[in-house]
Amino acid sequence: MTSPPAAPGCCDQCAGRRTVSHPAHDLLKWKPLARFATAVAVVAAFSCAVPLSLDAAERRESGNPVDMVVTVVKAKNMCFEDTLQVTGVITPREEIFVKADRDGLRISEVLVEAGDSVVSGQVLARLTQPDKQGNAATVQAPAAGIISAKTAAVGAPATTSGQPLFQIATGGEMELLTETPIKMLAKLEPNQSAKVEIVGVGALRGKVRHISTAINPTTQLGEVRIFIGREGRLRVGAFGRATVVLAKRCGASVPFSAVLYGPAGTVVQTVRDGRVETRPVTVGLLAAGQAEIRKGISEGELVVPRAGAFVRDGDRVRAITAPATQ
Repeated sequence: MTSPPAAPGCCDQCAGRRTVSHPAHDLLKWKPLARFATAVAVVAAFSCAVPLSLDAAERRESGNPVDMVVTVVKAKNMCFEDTLQVTGVITPREEIFVKADRDGLRISEVLVEAGDSVVSGQVLARLTQPDKQGNAATVQAPAAGIISAKTAAVGAPATTSGQPLFQIATGGEMELLTETPIKMLAKLEPNQSAKVEIVGVGALRGKVRHISTAINPTTQLGEVRIFIGREGRLRVGAFGRATVVLAKRCGASVPFSAVLYGPAGTVVQTVRDGRVETRPVTVGLLAAGQAEIRKGISEGELVVPRAGAFVRDGDRVRAITAPATQ
């Protein structure tokens, strides 16, 4: 039997009996096999994927969907403060106006300046007759305190009428004189605590001392005085701002992001027994990213901090508690 003719381009060994494999023949032989293996793998992958997809669909149709994993936080107890901010200027709590005891004298010497502390009976200025004859006189401090203002000048006449020579803040006690809208006056009460910040001084503690019953007919503002006390760094006329604590409450709170607003009102989504519950709530004060819940949520309940359209009332979920933040 004669050997089959050699394929065009084959080497001399291909003309006889093939006893040695050639790379070109190996490639031709394995190429159809590789195609077959690829087809088998695709069919196998499809056959595995279809039952899984059908199984998930069957579980949804049967009312047993795959539980969604949601992060929850516990409603915690937190204290909230309802505050009111007012602005004003530093003024003495009580002020004494000091004048000369008699007319016809001139100021010969001034011994104190504005801001100086004085004691009762301390000489503030000396007075003489215009012709420098007769007995000299003095102007003395009637009480201890701080000189809040001074108009006395050497050579100027000292009279019992007209502007006072000195003004003394009794005891050196200062307060912040502010004004606030009439609708806010009803929330203010004497002795409410306040945090006062004065330009150039910093934060100081104060309290509401006086709430005016008179209202400015033009501005519709009422006067409020916040007592600070004796502080050597305070200067009359300095600008300040006070934050008055109107009320303080402690109770359940949730992240503000957990509060949802809709046509039916304000709600929070909670997780109970593996299911989502949409709970109507009453929101109070806000502070530090937390919302006070006056009604609807109790401390310790699991709340979905970021819900929105991701979960609905009645959904089955697997809750994972978020790590507590400091």
